[in-house]
Amino acid sequence: MGTATTVIGLLPTYHTVGAAAPIALVALRIVQGASVGALYGASALLATEHAPKGKTGIYGSAVQFGVPIGLILTNGVFFATTSTVSESAFQNWAWRIPFLLGALSLLLAWRVSVVIRESPDFKASSREAGNPTPLAYILKNHLGTVLLAAGSFISCSATYYIVMTGVLSYASKTLGMANNAVLGITLVCAAFQLIAIPWSASMSDKHGRIRLYAFGSVLILIWAVPMFLLINTKTYWGVFLGLLGMVLALAIMSGPQATLFKELFAPEVRYTGLSLAYQLSSVFGGAIAPFVMVLLLDITSTTLAVSAYIIALSILSLLCIGLLARRESTRTQSINDKVAAS
Repeated sequence: MGTATTVIGLLPTYHTVGAAAPIALVALRIVQGASVGALYGASALLATEHAPKGKTGIYGSAVQFGVPIGLILTNGVFFATTSTVSESAFQNWAWRIPFLLGALSLLLAWRVSVVIRESPDFKASSREAGNPTPLAYILKNHLGTVLLAAGSFISCSATYYIVMTGVLSYASKTLGMANNAVLGITLVCAAFQLIAIPWSASMSDKHGRIRLYAFGSVLILIWAVPMFLLINTKTYWGVFLGLLGMVLALAIMSGPQATLFKELFAPEVRYTGLSLAYQLSSVFGGAIAPFVMVLLLDITSTTLAVSAYIIALSILSLLCIGLLARRESTRTQSINDKVAAS
């Protein structure tokens, strides 16, 4: 991921190499996306499987911090760059600076690879399971769980991209609000996630992952209409309150996510199962959400259509969460029956 990001900063322009420039950019963005999916699964498992007993939720939430911290840092670098050079200089060469700084992530990745070791859970499971082919095994034996996990997170993934990307475009281009002001509001709201995510994860350690996960999904559903009603006031306070309510709902759902996904799969296939579920929800939820938002606004000319889209995805997520809860209840009962029989 660091390599792809850095190379983007070195790409020749369209005027130099023609269509090869945007083609290369898209290819590198695909590499970035695939890398995020791979890193997410590894990060989630390293955090949760090394966690002390009773604290897997709060340890797993550290992975979720990457989203708000990354958003704040990248936009901070963007603001710093645009405020120190002229607009023409930024268009000509300074836009490369934030991408070239991606090389720093390579140093961090090297450091992590040196310090971190495989978890005891993985080492034990690898010896006992005989190292099955994870992807084939998952698709054959756990495809239903993967699809339910992906469906459970699809509302959170889609709504996040609507909030962080779609609303910014809508507020500036349709409502005529200052782009930088709305972006600043978005970053302030993202900072609140640094408090809400660990709180939600901590509560999941005490009250259960699925319960907190479902609570966050319900809040997303409830806030889908009020969020746009507040944004449509065309006031910055309205935008702030609308986004803040949704960002907090997303944080509550995100907090226990890594640990919940980890607990759905056996240790020997956790990495594959968790990563596959996360990628599916990101592709079919987050990746297309801003485009769906634009399409719905073009067709209906009302944000109620976008709210209905969020509500529909939330209902889908809640159905998947309900099925996951039923599976978990059945598995727990089966374990209890075996213990009682022995």
